[in-house]
Amino acid sequence: MDTEMIRATGLCRVFGRVVAVESVDLAVAKGEIYGLLGPNGSGKTTTVRMLTTQLPPTEGTALVAGADVVTHPELVRARVGAVRQEVGLDPMMTPLGLLRLQATLQGLGGRRAGDRVAGLVDLFSLGAHVDVPVGRLSGGLRRRVDLAVALVHQPRVLFLDEPTTGLDPRSRLEVWAEISRLAREGVTVLLTTQDLAEADHLAARIGILSAGRLVTSATPEELKRRVGEQSLAVGLPDAESAGRARRVLADRGDAVDPLPPAGIRVHLPEAGTGVTEILLALAGAGLEIGSCAVEEPSLEDVFLRLAAPAEAGAR
Repeated sequence: MDTEMIRATGLCRVFGRVVAVESVDLAVAKGEIYGLLGPNGSGKTTTVRMLTTQLPPTEGTALVAGADVVTHPELVRARVGAVRQEVGLDPMMTPLGLLRLQATLQGLGGRRAGDRVAGLVDLFSLGAHVDVPVGRLSGGLRRRVDLAVALVHQPRVLFLDEPTTGLDPRSRLEVWAEISRLAREGVTVLLTTQDLAEADHLAARIGILSAGRLVTSATPEELKRRVGEQSLAVGLPDAESAGRARRVLADRGDAVDPLPPAGIRVHLPEAGTGVTEILLALAGAGLEIGSCAVEEPSLEDVFLRLAAPAEAGAR
């Protein structure tokens, strides 16, 4: 991989007798958005804490932006930015005040600091809000301020922990656009999220952690092809009809799940096969079909297939 900005090899972290992260190998290129997914307790936070020097690894090595997290943690911290799940900004301060404070903390002064702050205000379209206390801003604006503050020292790598949690749909899309733009400008982004749509939309590649192990790493398209199972979504008039349809198909040996509020999803073992037979079986049982569509595998299917089974053995 050209110009790796994150390289972890055999990364492990043990707490007493609990293995939180076990032999994780990870490589992320410059300007790539890499999504790290996993159930609660899978090791996502511990992995990020090691990569950002907040926690030393028990075993293994990690280079972030060219610096070793153990031997040169100060260099890593100077080259990375981090945005936590909960916005940690002082609600009484203004965006301008926060940006100036961060510039001071990062050792920027005089004209250099002023130019950098002005550039970020313009970049994140904060001009109309620079003197408004953060606590009075919308969730989307607060998140944009949070991103701007994390970028004051021009980090090469940005760690984002569930950056759109709690945002309304419009704000969510705005933050997604900002993250994509940063990657296009060469910032490497490691995104931890439980929002599968977010990972599918943003990430060039996705890694799935389960029970402390990285069970797979590939593009979203590759992961979906790996699952490979299409399904037939059938809409019915009401929940009672959907229940009857499930029983009819279960008696045939089909794998079928409910599809709220009044539908079913039938798994197709082979792509595009068996659709006619399924519809005929439902019609033969006197069921009225409102809609039907063959659906490709989703990232949710991948997550449930690869993450959930392994989590049962988590330590």
